Amino acid sequence: MKTNIKFLIALSVLMFAFLGCGQKKEEEKKEIKTKEHSQIVKLSAESIKSLNLQTETASLRPFAGFITIAAKVVVNQDHEAQIGSLIQGRVHKVYVKIGDFVKAGQTLMTIEGPEVGKLKADFLIAKAALDFKKSNYERQKLLFAEKISAEKALLESQAEYEKALAEFKAEDKKIHSADLSDEDILIDKNAKGHTSGVLPVKSSINGIVVERNVVIGQSVDATTNAFKVVDNSSVWIDGQIHEKDLVKIKPKTTAIFTTTAYKDVKFTGETIYVGHAVDEQSRTITIRSLFNNVNGKLKTQMFGDLKIPVGINEKVITAPEEALFTETDGKYIFVQTSDSTFERRKVIVGASADNRAEIKEGLREGDRIVSKGAFYLKSELQKEEFAGDEH
Repeated sequence: MKTNIKFLIALSVLMFAFLGCGQKKEEEKKEIKTKEHSQIVKLSAESIKSLNLQTETASLRPFAGFITIAAKVVVNQDHEAQIGSLIQGRVHKVYVKIGDFVKAGQTLMTIEGPEVGKLKADFLIAKAALDFKKSNYERQKLLFAEKISAEKALLESQAEYEKALAEFKAEDKKIHSADLSDEDILIDKNAKGHTSGVLPVKSSINGIVVERNVVIGQSVDATTNAFKVVDNSSVWIDGQIHEKDLVKIKPKTTAIFTTTAYKDVKFTGETIYVGHAVDEQSRTITIRSLFNNVNGKLKTQMFGDLKIPVGINEKVITAPEEALFTETDGKYIFVQTSDSTFERRKVIVGASADNRAEIKEGLREGDRIVSKGAFYLKSELQKEEFAGDEH
Protein backbone atom coordinates (compact mmCIF):
# COMPACT_ATOMS: atom_id res chain seq x y z
CA MET A 1 0.00 0.00 0.00
CA LYS A 2 2.79 2.39 0.98
CA THR A 3 4.63 1.52 -2.22
CA ASN A 4 1.58 2.42 -4.35
CA ILE A 5 1.22 5.79 -2.61
CA LYS A 6 4.89 6.64 -3.21
CA PHE A 7 4.54 5.64 -6.84
CA LEU A 8 1.48 7.87 -7.32
CA ILE A 9 3.26 10.86 -5.71
CA ALA A 10 6.31 10.42 -7.94
CA LEU A 11 4.11 10.11 -11.01
CA SER A 12 2.26 13.31 -10.10
CA VAL A 13 5.52 15.22 -9.66
CA LEU A 14 6.77 14.03 -13.05
CA MET A 15 3.50 15.04 -14.73
CA PHE A 16 3.56 18.52 -13.20
CA ALA A 17 7.21 18.99 -14.21
CA PHE A 18 6.44 17.83 -17.73
CA LEU A 19 3.44 20.11 -18.04
CA GLY A 20 5.40 23.04 -16.56
CA CYS A 21 8.29 22.48 -18.93
CA GLY A 22 5.96 22.27 -21.88
CA GLN A 23 4.18 25.44 -20.88
CA LYS A 24 7.51 27.25 -20.46
CA LYS A 25 8.63 26.13 -23.92
CA GLU A 26 5.37 27.29 -25.42
CA GLU A 27 5.82 30.70 -23.77
CA GLU A 28 9.42 30.94 -25.03
CA LYS A 29 8.29 30.04 -28.54
CA LYS A 30 5.53 32.61 -28.35
CA GLU A 31 8.00 35.25 -27.13
CA ILE A 32 10.49 34.44 -29.90
CA LYS A 33 7.70 34.48 -32.46
CA THR A 34 6.50 37.85 -31.17
CA LYS A 35 10.03 39.27 -31.36
CA GLU A 36 10.47 37.96 -34.89
CA HIS A 37 7.05 39.20 -35.87
CA SER A 38 7.74 42.69 -34.48
CA GLN A 39 10.60 43.18 -36.98
CA ILE A 40 8.56 42.21 -40.05
CA VAL A 41 5.80 44.00 -41.93
CA LYS A 42 3.85 42.16 -44.65
CA LEU A 43 1.79 44.12 -47.15
CA SER A 44 -0.29 43.21 -50.17
CA ALA A 45 0.65 44.47 -53.61
CA GLU A 46 -2.36 46.84 -53.49
CA SER A 47 -1.21 48.30 -50.15
CA ILE A 48 2.35 48.80 -51.41
CA LYS A 49 1.01 50.61 -54.46
CA SER A 50 -1.41 52.78 -52.49
CA LEU A 51 1.28 53.78 -49.99
CA ASN A 52 3.59 54.76 -52.85
CA LEU A 53 6.57 53.00 -51.30
CA GLN A 54 9.86 53.59 -53.08
CA THR A 55 13.04 51.55 -52.75
CA GLU A 56 16.65 51.72 -53.84
CA THR A 57 19.56 49.27 -53.81
CA ALA A 58 22.30 49.86 -51.25
CA SER A 59 25.66 50.27 -52.96
CA LEU A 60 29.08 51.76 -52.37
CA ARG A 61 29.33 55.30 -53.68
CA PRO A 62 31.73 58.26 -53.30
CA PHE A 63 30.75 60.27 -50.26
CA ALA A 64 32.00 63.53 -48.81
CA GLY A 65 29.94 64.14 -45.73
CA PHE A 66 30.07 66.40 -42.71
CA ILE A 67 30.36 65.95 -38.99
CA THR A 68 28.10 68.50 -37.33
CA ILE A 69 29.04 69.60 -33.82
CA ALA A 70 27.88 72.29 -31.41
CA ALA A 71 30.28 75.24 -31.45
CA LYS A 72 30.88 78.67 -29.96
CA VAL A 73 32.41 81.89 -31.30
CA VAL A 74 35.44 82.99 -29.27
CA VAL A 75 38.00 85.78 -29.54
CA ASN A 76 40.91 85.29 -31.91
CA GLN A 77 43.71 85.71 -29.36
CA ASP A 78 46.11 86.79 -32.11
CA HIS A 79 43.91 89.91 -32.43
CA GLU A 80 43.51 90.70 -28.74
CA ALA A 81 45.57 93.05 -26.56
CA GLN A 82 45.75 93.82 -22.85
CA ILE A 83 46.93 97.42 -22.47
CA GLY A 84 48.35 99.19 -19.43
CA SER A 85 51.26 101.29 -18.18
CA LEU A 86 54.72 99.95 -17.41
CA ILE A 87 55.33 103.02 -15.26
CA GLN A 88 53.77 103.56 -11.86
CA GLY A 89 51.53 106.61 -11.50
CA ARG A 90 47.98 107.91 -11.23
CA VAL A 91 45.45 108.10 -14.03
CA HIS A 92 45.36 111.69 -15.25
CA LYS A 93 42.73 111.39 -17.98
CA VAL A 94 40.79 108.62 -19.80
CA TYR A 95 39.91 109.20 -23.45
CA VAL A 96 37.86 106.12 -24.39
CA LYS A 97 34.93 104.05 -23.17
CA ILE A 98 33.74 100.50 -23.79
CA GLY A 99 32.56 100.03 -27.36
CA ASP A 100 34.82 102.68 -28.89
CA PHE A 101 36.83 101.78 -31.97
CA VAL A 102 40.49 102.74 -31.60
CA LYS A 103 43.50 102.67 -33.89
CA ALA A 104 47.00 101.41 -33.15
CA GLY A 105 48.94 104.26 -31.55
CA GLN A 106 45.86 106.10 -30.32
CA THR A 107 46.10 107.43 -26.73
CA LEU A 108 43.66 105.64 -24.39
CA MET A 109 44.66 107.41 -21.18
CA THR A 110 47.43 109.47 -19.61
CA ILE A 111 49.11 108.94 -16.25
CA GLU A 112 51.19 111.26 -14.09
CA GLY A 113 53.64 110.78 -11.23
CA PRO A 114 57.27 111.11 -10.11
CA GLU A 115 58.42 108.12 -12.16
CA VAL A 116 57.04 109.69 -15.32
CA GLY A 117 59.01 112.89 -14.75
CA LYS A 118 62.17 110.99 -13.84
CA LEU A 119 61.93 108.79 -16.92
CA LYS A 120 61.70 111.79 -19.21
CA ALA A 121 64.35 113.81 -17.31
CA ASP A 122 66.86 110.93 -17.44
CA PHE A 123 66.32 110.65 -21.17
CA LEU A 124 66.85 114.37 -21.74
CA ILE A 125 69.98 114.40 -19.56
CA ALA A 126 71.41 111.46 -21.50
CA LYS A 127 70.55 113.12 -24.80
CA ALA A 128 72.17 116.43 -23.79
CA ALA A 129 75.32 114.63 -22.60
CA LEU A 130 75.48 112.70 -25.86
CA ASP A 131 75.12 115.87 -27.95
CA PHE A 132 77.93 117.55 -25.98
CA LYS A 133 80.31 114.58 -26.08
CA LYS A 134 79.66 114.06 -29.77
CA SER A 135 80.40 117.71 -30.53
CA ASN A 136 83.63 117.56 -28.52
CA TYR A 137 84.68 114.34 -30.22
CA GLU A 138 84.09 115.85 -33.69
CA ARG A 139 86.12 118.93 -32.72
CA GLN A 140 89.02 116.82 -31.42
CA LYS A 141 89.10 114.87 -34.67
CA LEU A 142 89.50 118.12 -36.64
CA LEU A 143 92.21 119.41 -34.28
CA PHE A 144 94.09 116.12 -34.49
CA ALA A 145 93.84 116.12 -38.27
CA GLU A 146 95.38 119.63 -38.31
CA LYS A 147 98.03 118.43 -35.81
CA ILE A 148 96.89 121.00 -33.28
CA SER A 149 95.71 118.51 -30.65
CA ALA A 150 97.46 115.45 -29.30
CA GLU A 151 96.24 111.89 -29.95
CA LYS A 152 95.64 111.45 -26.23
CA ALA A 153 92.99 114.18 -26.22
CA LEU A 154 91.33 112.56 -29.25
CA LEU A 155 91.18 109.13 -27.61
CA GLU A 156 89.81 110.59 -24.38
CA SER A 157 87.04 112.45 -26.25
CA GLN A 158 86.21 109.29 -28.21
CA ALA A 159 85.88 107.25 -25.00
CA GLU A 160 83.63 109.88 -23.41
CA TYR A 161 81.46 109.98 -26.56
CA GLU A 162 81.07 106.19 -26.67
CA LYS A 163 80.15 106.13 -22.98
CA ALA A 164 77.56 108.88 -23.50
CA LEU A 165 76.17 107.01 -26.53
CA ALA A 166 75.73 103.80 -24.48
CA GLU A 167 73.97 105.70 -21.68
CA PHE A 168 71.68 107.42 -24.16
CA LYS A 169 70.76 104.12 -25.82
CA ALA A 170 69.86 102.67 -22.43
CA GLU A 171 67.55 105.62 -21.65
CA ASP A 172 66.13 105.51 -25.17
CA LYS A 173 65.17 101.85 -24.69
CA LYS A 174 63.43 102.76 -21.45
CA ILE A 175 61.18 105.37 -23.06
CA HIS A 176 60.37 103.13 -26.01
CA SER A 177 59.58 100.18 -23.73
CA ALA A 178 57.13 102.55 -22.02
CA ASP A 179 55.63 103.18 -25.49
CA LEU A 180 56.89 106.78 -25.61
CA SER A 181 58.12 108.48 -28.75
CA ASP A 182 60.56 111.39 -29.10
CA GLU A 183 57.55 113.68 -29.61
CA ASP A 184 56.12 112.56 -26.28
CA ILE A 185 59.24 113.73 -24.44
CA LEU A 186 59.02 117.32 -25.61
CA ILE A 187 55.32 118.02 -26.26
CA ASP A 188 55.98 121.71 -26.77
CA LYS A 189 59.40 122.30 -28.27
CA ASN A 190 58.97 126.06 -27.84
CA ALA A 191 58.27 125.77 -24.10
CA LYS A 192 61.95 126.41 -23.16
CA GLY A 193 62.70 122.72 -22.75
CA HIS A 194 59.88 121.91 -20.34
CA THR A 195 58.68 118.33 -20.66
CA SER A 196 55.14 117.12 -20.31
CA GLY A 197 54.35 115.73 -16.87
CA VAL A 198 52.08 112.98 -18.19
CA LEU A 199 52.66 109.67 -19.90
CA PRO A 200 50.33 108.67 -22.76
CA VAL A 201 49.20 105.01 -22.79
CA LYS A 202 48.41 103.94 -26.34
CA SER A 203 46.60 101.09 -28.06
CA SER A 204 48.88 98.53 -29.66
CA ILE A 205 46.28 97.33 -32.21
CA ASN A 206 43.21 98.45 -34.13
CA GLY A 207 40.02 97.23 -32.51
CA ILE A 208 37.11 97.70 -30.14
CA VAL A 209 37.55 98.56 -26.46
CA VAL A 210 35.80 95.66 -24.69
CA GLU A 211 37.16 96.30 -21.18
CA ARG A 212 38.01 99.46 -19.24
CA ASN A 213 39.27 98.90 -15.72
CA VAL A 214 40.51 102.39 -14.70
CA VAL A 215 39.10 105.74 -13.57
CA ILE A 216 40.68 109.15 -13.08
CA GLY A 217 42.91 109.31 -10.00
CA GLN A 218 43.41 105.54 -9.79
CA SER A 219 46.92 104.25 -9.03
CA VAL A 220 48.30 102.00 -11.75
CA ASP A 221 51.50 100.06 -12.31
CA ALA A 222 52.85 97.34 -14.59
CA THR A 223 50.40 94.77 -13.17
CA THR A 224 47.28 96.82 -14.02
CA ASN A 225 45.32 95.70 -17.09
CA ALA A 226 43.72 99.04 -17.85
CA PHE A 227 42.06 98.14 -21.16
CA LYS A 228 41.32 95.16 -23.37
CA VAL A 229 41.11 95.86 -27.10
CA VAL A 230 39.86 93.21 -29.52
CA ASP A 231 40.02 93.20 -33.30
CA ASN A 232 36.99 91.14 -34.35
CA SER A 233 37.78 91.24 -38.05
CA SER A 234 38.48 87.54 -37.59
CA VAL A 235 37.25 85.13 -34.91
CA TRP A 236 37.82 81.58 -33.76
CA ILE A 237 34.97 79.07 -33.57
CA ASP A 238 35.56 76.15 -31.19
CA GLY A 239 33.73 72.83 -31.01
CA GLN A 240 34.23 69.34 -29.57
CA ILE A 241 34.50 66.14 -31.63
CA HIS A 242 34.31 62.59 -30.29
CA GLU A 243 37.60 60.75 -30.22
CA LYS A 244 36.24 58.07 -32.59
CA ASP A 245 35.88 60.76 -35.28
CA LEU A 246 39.43 62.09 -34.90
CA VAL A 247 40.81 60.02 -37.78
CA LYS A 248 38.30 61.62 -40.14
CA ILE A 249 39.41 65.20 -39.49
CA LYS A 250 42.15 66.76 -41.57
CA PRO A 251 43.77 70.14 -40.79
CA LYS A 252 43.31 73.09 -43.12
CA THR A 253 39.91 71.91 -44.35
CA THR A 254 36.90 74.09 -44.99
CA ALA A 255 34.45 74.55 -42.12
CA ILE A 256 30.87 75.86 -42.23
CA PHE A 257 29.19 77.64 -39.32
CA THR A 258 25.45 78.30 -38.97
CA THR A 259 23.57 80.00 -36.16
CA THR A 260 19.92 80.73 -35.39
CA ALA A 261 20.77 84.44 -35.31
CA TYR A 262 21.22 84.30 -39.11
CA LYS A 263 19.05 81.41 -40.25
CA ASP A 264 19.80 81.64 -43.98
CA VAL A 265 23.51 82.49 -43.74
CA LYS A 266 26.40 80.02 -43.97
CA PHE A 267 29.75 81.33 -42.74
CA THR A 268 32.80 79.68 -44.29
CA GLY A 269 36.14 79.32 -42.52
CA GLU A 270 39.13 77.02 -42.20
CA THR A 271 40.05 74.41 -39.63
CA ILE A 272 43.33 75.54 -38.05
CA TYR A 273 43.74 73.39 -34.96
CA VAL A 274 42.86 69.93 -33.66
CA GLY A 275 43.52 69.37 -29.96
CA HIS A 276 46.24 67.05 -28.66
CA ALA A 277 44.40 65.82 -25.56
CA VAL A 278 41.10 64.01 -24.96
CA ASP A 279 38.83 65.32 -22.22
CA GLU A 280 38.64 62.60 -19.56
CA GLN A 281 34.93 63.05 -18.86
CA SER A 282 33.35 63.85 -22.23
CA ARG A 283 35.93 61.88 -24.31
CA THR A 284 35.99 64.74 -26.81
CA ILE A 285 38.73 66.80 -28.47
CA THR A 286 38.72 70.53 -29.20
CA ILE A 287 38.64 71.56 -32.84
CA ARG A 288 39.14 75.20 -33.85
CA SER A 289 38.36 77.05 -37.08
CA LEU A 290 39.31 80.54 -38.24
CA PHE A 291 36.56 82.73 -39.74
CA ASN A 292 36.74 86.10 -41.46
CA ASN A 293 34.42 88.53 -39.67
CA VAL A 294 34.99 91.86 -41.42
CA ASN A 295 31.24 92.57 -41.42
CA GLY A 296 31.12 92.00 -37.65
CA LYS A 297 28.12 89.65 -37.73
CA LEU A 298 29.75 86.95 -35.61
CA LYS A 299 29.74 87.92 -31.93
CA THR A 300 31.86 86.28 -29.23
CA GLN A 301 30.01 83.64 -27.16
CA MET A 302 27.49 83.13 -30.01
CA PHE A 303 26.39 79.48 -30.31
CA GLY A 304 25.70 77.50 -33.47
CA ASP A 305 26.61 74.39 -35.49
CA LEU A 306 30.02 73.76 -37.02
CA LYS A 307 30.17 71.42 -40.01
CA ILE A 308 33.49 69.72 -40.73
CA PRO A 309 33.89 67.79 -44.00
CA VAL A 310 34.87 64.11 -43.67
CA GLY A 311 35.20 61.04 -45.87
CA ILE A 312 36.46 62.87 -48.97
CA ASN A 313 37.04 60.47 -51.89
CA GLU A 314 35.86 57.48 -49.84
CA LYS A 315 33.21 54.98 -50.98
CA VAL A 316 30.61 54.05 -48.39
CA ILE A 317 27.04 52.75 -48.20
CA THR A 318 24.57 55.60 -47.79
CA ALA A 319 20.82 55.97 -47.38
CA PRO A 320 18.41 58.90 -47.73
CA GLU A 321 17.89 60.61 -44.39
CA GLU A 322 14.15 60.28 -45.07
CA ALA A 323 14.55 56.48 -44.93
CA LEU A 324 15.85 56.57 -41.35
CA PHE A 325 13.70 56.73 -38.24
CA THR A 326 14.61 56.95 -34.59
CA GLU A 327 13.65 54.61 -31.77
CA THR A 328 14.65 54.84 -28.12
CA ASP A 329 17.67 52.61 -28.70
CA GLY A 330 18.95 54.07 -31.97
CA LYS A 331 18.36 54.49 -35.71
CA TYR A 332 16.43 52.05 -37.90
CA ILE A 333 15.69 51.47 -41.57
CA PHE A 334 13.34 49.14 -43.50
CA VAL A 335 14.79 46.57 -45.88
CA GLN A 336 12.57 44.83 -48.47
CA THR A 337 13.29 41.12 -48.17
CA SER A 338 10.63 39.94 -50.66
CA ASP A 339 7.89 41.41 -52.84
CA SER A 340 5.59 41.75 -49.86
CA THR A 341 7.89 41.61 -46.81
CA PHE A 342 9.78 44.45 -45.13
CA GLU A 343 12.22 44.02 -42.25
CA ARG A 344 12.99 46.68 -39.64
CA ARG A 345 16.76 46.74 -39.20
CA LYS A 346 18.92 48.68 -36.75
CA VAL A 347 21.77 50.67 -38.31
CA ILE A 348 24.75 52.72 -37.14
CA VAL A 349 24.82 56.12 -38.83
CA GLY A 350 27.95 58.17 -39.55
CA ALA A 351 28.34 61.50 -41.32
CA SER A 352 25.65 63.13 -43.44
CA ALA A 353 25.54 65.44 -46.45
CA ASP A 354 23.03 66.48 -49.11
CA ASN A 355 20.16 64.69 -47.32
CA ARG A 356 22.00 61.37 -47.27
CA ALA A 357 23.61 59.59 -44.33
CA GLU A 358 26.55 57.23 -44.15
CA ILE A 359 25.51 53.76 -42.92
CA LYS A 360 28.46 52.34 -40.99
CA GLU A 361 26.75 49.13 -39.81
CA GLY A 362 23.48 47.30 -40.54
CA LEU A 363 23.37 47.32 -44.35
CA ARG A 364 25.13 45.32 -47.04
CA GLU A 365 25.64 45.98 -50.72
CA GLY A 366 22.59 44.78 -52.62
CA ASP A 367 20.08 45.29 -49.79
CA ARG A 368 16.84 46.82 -51.03
CA ILE A 369 16.05 49.70 -48.70
CA VAL A 370 12.81 51.65 -48.44
CA SER A 371 13.83 55.15 -49.50
CA LYS A 372 10.38 56.67 -49.21
CA GLY A 373 7.42 55.60 -47.08
CA ALA A 374 9.23 54.31 -43.99
CA PHE A 375 6.79 56.25 -41.84
CA TYR A 376 3.86 54.16 -43.08
CA LEU A 377 5.72 50.91 -42.50
CA LYS A 378 6.60 52.02 -38.98
CA SER A 379 2.89 52.72 -38.34
CA GLU A 380 1.92 49.25 -39.63
CA LEU A 381 4.56 47.66 -37.42
CA GLN A 382 3.26 49.47 -34.35
CA LYS A 383 -0.28 48.28 -35.13
CA GLU A 384 0.89 44.68 -35.28
CA GLU A 385 2.89 45.02 -32.06
CA PHE A 386 -0.15 46.50 -30.31
CA ALA A 387 -2.37 43.72 -31.58
CA GLY A 388 0.21 41.15 -30.42
CA ASP A 389 0.26 42.64 -26.92
CA GLU A 390 -3.54 42.30 -26.65
CA HIS A 391 -3.28 38.57 -27.35
